[in-house]
Amino acid sequence: MVIKTDTTQIITQPKLDEQVQPSLKRWFKHFLYISSMHNYFNKNDRIQIAKAVQHAEKGHAGEIQVVIEGHIPCSQAYHQNTRLRAQQLFAELGVWGTELNSGVLLYLNLCERKVEIVIDRGLKNATQAETWNEICQNIIVNLTQKQYLRAVTGGVNEIGQILDQYYVKTDLHDQNELPNEPIILK
Repeated sequence: MVIKTDTTQIITQPKLDEQVQPSLKRWFKHFLYISSMHNYFNKNDRIQIAKAVQHAEKGHAGEIQVVIEGHIPCSQAYHQNTRLRAQQLFAELGVWGTELNSGVLLYLNLCERKVEIVIDRGLKNATQAETWNEICQNIIVNLTQKQYLRAVTGGVNEIGQILDQYYVKTDLHDQNELPNEPIILK
């Protein structure tokens, strides 16, 4: 399990079978990226994101984990794209470990300006990839308009609406298996 703080950097090798074409260009991009994470999401923004997650998870077993990362660690950027990084974090942060396999990871990579959503097996067969891709595209539209908080909270709300469709509404499922606060990685 990963121990995380406000400025955690996760430095491990991905334990994934999928291969990505090595890219020196991607490595340089991440190596030269200067993190200005706090210019995008200040403390108040992070509180608002946590409230959006709490609201989106209300009444069902679905769990949402938001991870915002400045750049992929240089030790991994040559061999790993944002999709693999999101899958790695999904595993390392235990998003897959919810009781009803109802975890969803919303991953933003600011250097690449990409958004990835990784869903657990409980949702994989019940939903279409196009649904998740549409949410990612909506987030990217807001990010390009420099509406960073709106992008993340809007994406969280859309994910919550999907979870509402597939999980029975009940007060019994209001236990929180994952933290609501976004994880900020440099």
